Amino acid sequence: MPIHLMHMALVVPDYDDAIAYFTQVLGFSLLADEPREAGKRWVVVAPNTSTTSCSLLLARAVNAEQTSRVGNQTGGRVFLFLHTDDFWRDYHVYQARGVHFIESPRIEPYGTVVVFEDPYGNRWDLLQMNPKKEANAQGNAREMNF
Repeated sequence: MPIHLMHMALVVPDYDDAIAYFTQVLGFSLLADEPREAGKRWVVVAPNTSTTSCSLLLARAVNAEQTSRVGNQTGGRVFLFLHTDDFWRDYHVYQARGVHFIESPRIEPYGTVVVFEDPYGNRWDLLQMNPKKEANAQGNAREMNF
């Protein structure tokens, strides 16, 4: 089996608030919510699609250093890239659900994109790739055995 990225940890202040945001606002699926030692939980969410190979492990901050990283795991850069097959559908759904967009949608050579922030301050791209650029990216990944 080829190597692939399975989970990415996202530091959050509270499990239940994060689950509510990702499932009710962004429409992700809750894949796991299992108790662990000392009040920790194994909480995994992912976009509601069968093609997802990477999911988010919601990791509750448990000390001052981790709390200081909530919402700023990348120093203010876009951290996560949420690809869609219908940008305007998802943009309007997210708008109606109160997602905080920090700019207006724009058309770029690579696709249609808008930056939004989750409730913690992490920046995300909502992105629909230009079909030619997406085909090139997939072809390059196959050539590299990804």
